[in-house]
This record gives sequence, structure tokens and C-alpha cells, in this order.
Amino acid sequence: MTDPSSNSITIYTDGAASPNPGSGGYGIVILRDGQRQELSGGFKKTTNNRMEILAAIIGLRQLQGETAQVTINSDSRYVVDMFNGGYAEKWRQNHWTRNKGKDAALNPDLWNELLNLAALHEVKFVWVKSHADNQENLRCDELAVQARQNPDLPPDVGYENPTPPLKPQQMMLF
Repeated sequence: MTDPSSNSITIYTDGAASPNPGSGGYGIVILRDGQRQELSGGFKKTTNNRMEILAAIIGLRQLQGETAQVTINSDSRYVVDMFNGGYAEKWRQNHWTRNKGKDAALNPDLWNELLNLAALHEVKFVWVKSHADNQENLRCDELAVQARQNPDLPPDVGYENPTPPLKPQQMMLF
């Protein structure tokens, strides 16, 4: 693995669903070492929030085998605030519940993967205003909208058939 201080990567992400829930897509632009990579995909029925989280996951998946300083630019306050504020990590520590265990946390499958991938890097999320003058954010939006309009989208199994989080179990030592 490389030293993260010498490997800086910028990722722009966006998600879209219409209606919400409905057909959804994500768009990603990765900038590193003067190179540009664009990615997109979608699902037949999902939510905007799931696509926003998934965009960050797909972006980080592209860094397999690397360690990097990663800045993820997102127009989703939900994603940026949940990650930077440590709320998603708190949900995980509370066995994917929120409000002191009263309510199930939403999208635990995606949050868990995002937290696991982010732990491999030095990740910072930055909020960018949507549909403004940020060309990379606008491009991600175009990619996400195009992806959700594909007529042959697969199902989002995590949305359509969510698996409830497992309750912690007492370990037996003998």
C-alpha cells in the first residue's frame, strides 16, 4: 500500500430517483493523477438516498489495493452530514438503530459498506450545491439521470428485500 499523503484522489458523486422511490441511477467522476474516469449505473426501483450512498461506494471500490486521501464531493446533505458527523458510525455501533434504539436505521447495507471502504482510506466528504456551476457535479447528475432511464435496470435487492440487521448475541466461552 502507498502512503495516503502522496496519493490524493477527488471523487464527485450524485444519485437520482424518479419518482422517489422509483427508477434510480448514480453518476461518478473520479479525478486522479491527471486522469478522469466516469461511472454510472442504476436500478429498477430504489430511492434517491440509496443512489447517493451507492455512488460514494462505487467510487471507493475503484481504489482497491490503494490507500489514498480521498475527497468525495456530493450534493447530498444526507450523505455528507451522516458520514462527517459520525452518525452512520453511531448507527452501526447501535446495531443499525437510531433514536436510542427505537427506530431501525435506513439503508444499513449501504452504510456498512461505505464505512468499511472509507476505513481503508483517509476520506473527507464535501458538500457541493446541486445544479449550480460545479461542472463535475453537473456531469454526475447527467450520468445518474441517463442511468436511471435505462429500460433494462436490475432490481435493487437491498431496497426491495431488505435484510434486518442482526442483533448482537452473547458469546459462550465454554
